[in-house]
Amino acid sequence: MLGIDQIARLAAEEARREQKTESGPFAVRKSTLASNAPVKEKGPSSLFIFSEDNFIRRNAKAIIEWGPFEYFILLTIIGNCVVLAMEQHLPKNDKKPLSELLASLDMFIFLERTEPYFMGIFCLECVLKIIAFGFIAHKGSYLRSGWNIMDFIVVVSGVVTMLPVSPAAAGGGSGQVETVDLRTLRAVRVLRPLKLVSGIPSLQVVLKSILCAMAPLLQIGLLVLFAIVIFAIIGLEFYSGAFHSACYNDRGEIENVSEKPSPCTNKTTTMGVYNCDVEGTTCLNKWIGPNYGITSFDNIAFAMITVFQCITMEGWTTVMYYTNDSLGSTYNWAYFIPLIVLGSFFMLNLVLGVLSGEFAKERERVENRREFLKLRRQQQIERELNGYLEWIMAAEEVILKEDRTTEEEKQAILDGHRSQFMSCREGSTVPDCRLHRAYDPSMSNTSSRYICRRRAETKKKMKDASKQQSTETEEDMEEEEEELDEEYLDEGGEPGEDFERRRRGCYYALCKRIRRARRASLLFRVQMRVIVKTQIFYWSVITLVFLNTACVASEHYGQPPWLTKFLQYAEYVFLGIFVMEVLLKLFAMGSRTYFASKFNRFDCIVIVGSAFEVIWAEVKGGSFGISVLRALRLLRIFKLTSYWVSLRNLVRSLMNSMRSIISLLFLLFLFILIFALLGMQLFGGKFNFPTMHPYTHFDTFPVALITVFQILTGEDWNEVMYLAIEAQGGIYGGGMVYCIYFIVLVLFGNYTLLNVFLAIAVDNLANAQELTAAEEADEKANEMDDSEEEEPVPILKNSILIAAADEECEEEESPFGGPRPMVPYTSMFFLSPSNPLRVMVHSIVCTKYFEMMVMGVICLSSISLAAEDPVDEENPRNKVLQYMDYCFTGVFACEMLLKVN
Repeated sequence: MLGIDQIARLAAEEARREQKTESGPFAVRKSTLASNAPVKEKGPSSLFIFSEDNFIRRNAKAIIEWGPFEYFILLTIIGNCVVLAMEQHLPKNDKKPLSELLASLDMFIFLERTEPYFMGIFCLECVLKIIAFGFIAHKGSYLRSGWNIMDFIVVVSGVVTMLPVSPAAAGGGSGQVETVDLRTLRAVRVLRPLKLVSGIPSLQVVLKSILCAMAPLLQIGLLVLFAIVIFAIIGLEFYSGAFHSACYNDRGEIENVSEKPSPCTNKTTTMGVYNCDVEGTTCLNKWIGPNYGITSFDNIAFAMITVFQCITMEGWTTVMYYTNDSLGSTYNWAYFIPLIVLGSFFMLNLVLGVLSGEFAKERERVENRREFLKLRRQQQIERELNGYLEWIMAAEEVILKEDRTTEEEKQAILDGHRSQFMSCREGSTVPDCRLHRAYDPSMSNTSSRYICRRRAETKKKMKDASKQQSTETEEDMEEEEEELDEEYLDEGGEPGEDFERRRRGCYYALCKRIRRARRASLLFRVQMRVIVKTQIFYWSVITLVFLNTACVASEHYGQPPWLTKFLQYAEYVFLGIFVMEVLLKLFAMGSRTYFASKFNRFDCIVIVGSAFEVIWAEVKGGSFGISVLRALRLLRIFKLTSYWVSLRNLVRSLMNSMRSIISLLFLLFLFILIFALLGMQLFGGKFNFPTMHPYTHFDTFPVALITVFQILTGEDWNEVMYLAIEAQGGIYGGGMVYCIYFIVLVLFGNYTLLNVFLAIAVDNLANAQELTAAEEADEKANEMDDSEEEEPVPILKNSILIAAADEECEEEESPFGGPRPMVPYTSMFFLSPSNPLRVMVHSIVCTKYFEMMVMGVICLSSISLAAEDPVDEENPRNKVLQYMDYCFTGVFACEMLLKVN
């Protein structure tokens, strides 16, 4: 069969021949691809000025599609993010002294002067794209893409930021020229690298899963919003104005009985309220409220923020205790417990279910599309191959019919047909057989395919069997024999002239000894290889690794000297054992086989590093901590996955989803980066309070990253929100608007992106369970096939046994116990199955009324346990409950005796 390159060369020669002679007696039919190609219509003009053939538009499109230009824009975006991250905000909008230092050195790459350069590059990119694609009028234009809309907004906002405005417009009274500060939108620019990574399949699955989940997530959001509004209205009715009373001293100051003031009340008869017990303090209703007045139910907005904080389960107990302190603890639990159960446990966790379902659908869609594209590619290759085969057969027929073809060429073509036909019979592919079947009419379609496939399968089985039979030991033995035989033969392969003399001499005896030594060494190496690969050796090494890990973990501060000496000697012992293990494996397996395993490479690196550390500690003193890495050798226990089917499938599913997890980590990093830069623009230099400087702030980029990550984990995110609102003017100075930043960060970061990790884990777990179930079903099917082959069971008898087993299961699984059959054995050594007392007790115990009565007694016993007073043991109620406990114990004892009989 001709190769693809030969077919392509013949096609090229035929095309050149057709260009020279348009017609001929043996001309091959011209391809209709060029003749039937549709004429490309001209597209719309860009900005109604630049047509598709315009020189400026063509060059603008070439620049945009140029790879280095895209990388240059990416580097510009990264550089702009670095510049934004280098800013350090100080109080009163002061900048970091580094900017002044760079300016004094007359460098143009510093924080303030880089903005025009970045904006110039982004404006140039925007103008080039508008010229190349058009603005908005036609399909495929610049503003028809969501990414381009985002870029356009960022560029326009940046241009507006740099425009100087008059003092009146700026709202100032001085004569200086000020600028509009809209730099907050510059942080959105880091979203632009998502355009490039959206082409990665794994990241595309994650992105499309999140985007496809937006519609059901919005429905869940509306459901959560409805629940928040309902609970906020209820809280507004019960707790409006309840958090404004606090304990004041004689000087009119709030008495700090604790770190944070707590609401109080003047009611002394209500249970659970907080009264001002300190002498000289009075409960007055003039406090702004807890958390700078943000935590309250005074209006619907504050109530909704408080309810949202509660359903995130962060600080909800503090809010409940505030209500207990001001109104009492009798009925407040009836408000907060349903709020947590319905809002947090149920509604917010629906996000995980939606994301898991959408991720599974997207993965299934991608897999189906991949299979479809693979099948279509195979069909396309088969069609092209069939076309090439038909073209070759037609060309060969033409060549055979030509008068100028010699007999030798005809014989060569026929010999080629005959040889290809024989190779088809020996196990060639189906298209090859189709070609040679054209020259063998006696070979039918069905028979040819059957012969070819059977030959191929037989050849593959023989090849696999030969591979299994040939071992490394036999190959080593043969190599040794060949090397030893070559020592006694000349280059021509015949015995040398002095062969007999050497055979009689000491040289032959020495060589014979060497040969025996090599044979003994090879046999010893084979035995060591068998020992190294045994399960006993493997588990012995794992046990030693566990012991070494336990010794390393037993070190602690203030340990006795004898323990230090013991651990030092144990370190030498374990290191020596592990070095011997590595050397033994290298000798038994060989360097190539040993280093082929990743676990063995890791072991060798760790052991060599540990040995170097011990030598260095003895010579120079000190330690690098490399010996701790020996604990990582416990990762070798993952080899057990080859024996544990379910664990192997789970690990395989997790490894298959590593691309999606890495892509999701990249998205999460971008999300944290955006909100960290945005937080620096909003709250940079603002977290400065007279009494404290909190650890969480947005003054520098590293701390801003940590703060955003803390909010994503849900730890004290409400405290950061309280500080941010107070820093921006408080509840009366317009600071409440900034709570939107934290709500969006919690909703999209904590309840969307982080839940995608759980969705991937759930999807992998389901996939692993499916694989395990499929393998177990295959094993059961194979076992059933083997049992049917060995001991055939009649179908009727088998069906009767299965039906009887089903009936027994139905009787045993009937509700409330059902009519269970009596065990055909003697009970208590004297009650036979036919005893009337036993029959009567069995009939009583098996009734559903007996079970219901026992359940009722259990409920009453639980209520009596909850009604006890552990504080006042002499309470008369405890005496009554004690006698009731005796009765319940008697009932349970009677139940046990009846069921035993």
